[in-house]
Amino acid sequence: MESVASLPAWVAFGAFVIVALAIDLALHRDAHEIGFTEALAWSVVWIALALLFNGFVYGRFGREAALQFFTGYLVEKSLSVDNIFVFVALFQAFAIPLRLQHRVLFWGVIGAVLMRAIFIFAGAALMARFHWVMYLFGAILILTGGRLLVRRAADVDPRRNPLYRAFARIVPLTADYAGDHFIVQSEGRRKATPLLAALVAVETVDVIFAVDSIPAIFAITQDPFLVFTSNIFAILGLRAMFFLIGDAVVKFRHLGVGLALVLLFIGAKMVATDFVQVPIVVSLAVIVGLIGASLLASLRQWITGPKRLSR
Repeated sequence: MESVASLPAWVAFGAFVIVALAIDLALHRDAHEIGFTEALAWSVVWIALALLFNGFVYGRFGREAALQFFTGYLVEKSLSVDNIFVFVALFQAFAIPLRLQHRVLFWGVIGAVLMRAIFIFAGAALMARFHWVMYLFGAILILTGGRLLVRRAADVDPRRNPLYRAFARIVPLTADYAGDHFIVQSEGRRKATPLLAALVAVETVDVIFAVDSIPAIFAITQDPFLVFTSNIFAILGLRAMFFLIGDAVVKFRHLGVGLALVLLFIGAKMVATDFVQVPIVVSLAVIVGLIGASLLASLRQWITGPKRLSR
């Protein structure tokens, strides 16, 4: 599938991702709790970088490509809030200390970047060769949207994931954390700590979410460069957003409904792609409207309803 970007653009973006991750690792070399101010600053940085990149796309590839990138970024950013619901439950289940949570998410993001790249290029290759894959992706989104409409937060238990359970059976685990180490020497052999088990759970959860989010972005644009860059910018900002709204995300009671409706809309758009062409501006307006309405409804209920502790 042909991309608007040339090889130098791909190389430059790859270099940017590597440099950004290296700077992040250097700044967070020592494990510590991420406070609200630090999380807010990093969230602003990642959003600003995404918008600057969107400006580059507009100047280099035109208005339509810029709208596709922005719409894809908005969808992926919104869906990443659903990831945060799971991460909150996961960190509670593993009792991960606050100062170690960034370390798990950092290495989780590196794994997510690699897996998303594989998923995106595989998806692009399949769609270029087999047109019916578009209908398959649409069906996946419709089923996912329906599942989100009936799912409850209490249904999420990362330790029930079969990949994690297989890992726990095969790899010897220590009972306690050992600082920020993933693997330690214990009883004369190497053992994984619960921190590595949590990282495995994070990665397997991201695979599950990728199955939902990758088809969603392909419904907006089939350009591999725009799909990949919008996805990666959303992932790179995920950690900061987790520490910014992790405690408050459970207050967004109606956001799941909004996300479900977005997936249903995008899925229907993919299934009907040969019969109805929905302009990208209309898609953006529908997505912004659904997410905005769900956020406003959540804030209204939170303000007017009884106050409860989030954890």
